[in-house]
Amino acid sequence: MTKAIFSDQVILVTGAANGLGAAVAKAYASSDATVVLLDKDVAGLEATYDTITAHYVKPAIYPLDLKGASVSDYADLASTLETHFGRLDGLVHCAATLGQLGPVEHQDPQSWAETLHINLTAPFLLTRACLPLMKQQTSSTIIFTTDEYKDIAYWAGYGISKAGIETLAKQLQDELEHEGRVHIYCIEPGQFQSQLHYHAFPGLNPSDFPLPDDVTGPYLTLMQSS
Repeated sequence: MTKAIFSDQVILVTGAANGLGAAVAKAYASSDATVVLLDKDVAGLEATYDTITAHYVKPAIYPLDLKGASVSDYADLASTLETHFGRLDGLVHCAATLGQLGPVEHQDPQSWAETLHINLTAPFLLTRACLPLMKQQTSSTIIFTTDEYKDIAYWAGYGISKAGIETLAKQLQDELEHEGRVHIYCIEPGQFQSQLHYHAFPGLNPSDFPLPDDVTGPYLTLMQSS
């Protein structure tokens, strides 16, 4: 991946305060993209912002809590992107919550609903709001992050949401294929060091797994190939 490959491109990354989202945002910035950092964790966003600004193109911060954001909040985000940048070349969904793991019969309904909302409904609403702007480009890319733990016992709302994300991506691929402007991908980055992974597998040694920076390759490759 050579520097400047994403020069003049604007890429929005969710979950950019830490973990995979922050690593992906830094990777795009290192190739000269203007990255819009979205997360509810303002302090984390500022840390990612400072790291990128010290070495690469100055990013933008857009604090938003996917759990509580309304349809109009997403519309406002898309409008802000159009006003300030006039374009959106990439949308990368990295934000996720683990929710409650355990048998279906023991699931807390509120936790289940919140997990599906953050991991599935929020990406749908954000994508829906951004699509008109992305369709204005000759070529743009939407990347969803999935997980192998989607149809396995006890993975509850998290697993269901990741299965839903894959179906949403497939639907979008079929709907947009004839236009040839917006390219849709799903990436399964595998296991890596993160807060989510630690809480899902507390008995495993985090150092046995790669860092988030080490799994960003597919995000760069697919964004470049579109």
